[in-house]
Amino acid sequence: MWPKDTGSGALLRLRRSARYLSLMQLRGCGTALVTPFRQDGSIDEPALRNLVSWQVESGVDFLVPCGTTGETPTLSRDEWLRVIDLVIEVADGRVPIVAGATSNSTQDAVAKAKEVAARPGVTAILTASPYYNKPTQEGQYRHFHAIADAVDKPIILYNVPGRTGANIEPSTLARLAEVPHIAGVKEASGSISQIADVCNAVPEHFLVFSGDDAVTLPVIALGGVGIISVASNEIPKEIADMVRAALNNDWATARKLHRKYLPLMQANFIESNPLPVKALLSMMGKIEEVYRLPLLPMRRDTRSKLQKIAAEAGVITKPSGAAPETVTFYIYENWLAGPHKIVLHRSTCGQCNSGKGRPAGHDANHARWHGPYSTLSEARDASHGITGVLIRSECKCV
Repeated sequence: MWPKDTGSGALLRLRRSARYLSLMQLRGCGTALVTPFRQDGSIDEPALRNLVSWQVESGVDFLVPCGTTGETPTLSRDEWLRVIDLVIEVADGRVPIVAGATSNSTQDAVAKAKEVAARPGVTAILTASPYYNKPTQEGQYRHFHAIADAVDKPIILYNVPGRTGANIEPSTLARLAEVPHIAGVKEASGSISQIADVCNAVPEHFLVFSGDDAVTLPVIALGGVGIISVASNEIPKEIADMVRAALNNDWATARKLHRKYLPLMQANFIESNPLPVKALLSMMGKIEEVYRLPLLPMRRDTRSKLQKIAAEAGVITKPSGAAPETVTFYIYENWLAGPHKIVLHRSTCGQCNSGKGRPAGHDANHARWHGPYSTLSEARDASHGITGVLIRSECKCV
């Protein structure tokens, strides 16, 4: 029991107590949420709300909006805060929220961390190494120390040298673990040897999360407390169950789930994250497959591999093997900008999707699909019958 004190000392102890309770909850599976977009590029708020509800109801332990998977570099400051606020609102206190706040300018990173820390629904802050600058170990130490000094909420560091160009070495993490408010790390260095060194270097209370679904079990075996996951966007219950089993020392169950879903975990990086995860969520009917430049839709060959792996894992329905070559053809007509043009597609093309696709730049008022046509020759004849067209072409799928 705390001694009775109505002054600032009591308030400080209450805050510390709340922080420690929050940290105790930060274990298990946290989903690095995608940010759904509409065809016009705006945030698809209903889709995001539905995704968050499904995640919570499926049993994930916490949510991480506005990380790499959320395409945060393409969000405006207002959009970044809007996504975080929506996730807080829908989660409604049922799970902790770890909000992403990263910048390669220390001054800006501090300002962003203070802005999200002021939100009562934010439990902790995830912040990555400064990207592009390639700071030294001492530079990273001072960067993170400045952020921690500016806020009164737990900080989870994010080590992802493949994206930032800067690795947080275990000795630096050991120093940072002694800084008040720095509570843990999402380790995505890709090196199990380094993660083992990290677990040995930091105090036991310091939280080590895997940043890669495929190595979650080894990280937990080394002393980690869970995963900040991409795959749990698609299979939240299964990843949460796998992590929970490992943390409860039920390795048989954990390994069984890992073996079943390892190909999907790996397929999520068959192209740059979040291309595969958003493509699969679109196949599942959860979101529209829309990205912001410089990201583009997946290539046809890698999309087919992802679809096959997801079907084998039971995440989407397996295509019927009865008539694999029943392919029809569609013509996409567009007169939104530039010359009036048409493009011939196979129905199985990712951009066509049997005449329901919305290629980049699609506008329902200035574009339409024609078809289906049962043969390629029929489709070509039909394309020549469309008047006013200046450019006729065929997709590489043909």
